[in-house]
Amino acid sequence: MNITQTAAAAALAFTLVSVAHAADKPKTEKCYGVSLAGKNDCKAGAGTSCAGTSVKDYQGNAWKAVKAGTCTKIKTPKGMGSLTPQA
Repeated sequence: MNITQTAAAAALAFTLVSVAHAADKPKTEKCYGVSLAGKNDCKAGAGTSCAGTSVKDYQGNAWKAVKAGTCTKIKTPKGMGSLTPQA
């Protein structure tokens, strides 16, 4: 095997490993109203810098990334998680 073939084989192996790792990552979705104060991932409202800016538990306009398909099954003291922002 020459240097070109070795480099091509190495690149292919790297690509296959990268694809395998991407497939291992679980899909997530934005779930509104389920995070605790200061623990949101993003979208806590106008004038905020985003992650960690929610000021109260289960704030309806703050979301947390959760495993896809689980958001609307998460029960909080204020109701179920939502795929859309809540008042």
